Amino acid sequence: MRIDVFTIFPEMITDFGGHSLLGKAQDKGLLDLRAHDLRAHAHNVHHTVDDAPFGGGAGMVMMPEPIFAAVEAVQPPRPLFLMTPGGRRFDQPMAEELAATDGFSLLCGRYEGIDERVRMHLCDGEVSLGDFVLNGGEVAAFAIIEAVARLVPGVMGNAASGVDESFSSGLLEYPQYTRPATFRDWEVPAVLRSGDHGKVARWRRAQALARTLEVRPDVIEAAGGLTDADRDLLSEHGFDVGPSLP
Repeated sequence: MRIDVFTIFPEMITDFGGHSLLGKAQDKGLLDLRAHDLRAHAHNVHHTVDDAPFGGGAGMVMMPEPIFAAVEAVQPPRPLFLMTPGGRRFDQPMAEELAATDGFSLLCGRYEGIDERVRMHLCDGEVSLGDFVLNGGEVAAFAIIEAVARLVPGVMGNAASGVDESFSSGLLEYPQYTRPATFRDWEVPAVLRSGDHGKVARWRRAQALARTLEVRPDVIEAAGGLTDADRDLLSEHGFDVGPSLP
């Protein structure tokens, strides 16, 4: 998979991508992460990429010329997404969509924003991490790159690791335990040490449902609410299934 990032701080991207799973994925040839410096395509000696907004106002706006020039010179993989609070909310389903492609590109804004003509005539879409504002798009790009790249076949050592996690099943992940079986009088649930894979799977499903209902009930509601089987499973494992639950 190839991911191109356009930014005025390319070293932030290359440095981030050189560590942990991303670094190993690049070493193996599974990931091709490229950072492009927008300043390198500016048209003056000072490598200026921003100017005052028409109509007045605080701050500066990134100019269209360097951005268009950078993208047209590179011909990056499409779609090209503009990182902006007004974009599509990035989530696990979107990560899975992008992981199924050969690549995509991200444009990181700075200052007060980017000239509207870039959004309208150069980018293929917009993406956001949520309803908050960052100093630039680079930090958001990090999250997207990692969330997508780890789903590319071969990037993670255990192929099941990327599937059996929060939101991959539409729920938060169930609790995890490891050795020792007893730590400061806190014991690992007996079912996890039973060797009965069917019981373990049912316990994990019940725990994931309960945790999601407690912390993120909106996720359950968005999926259409609990099924009768889910209610029976929760009741079987000692969770109160009252009429107030979705």
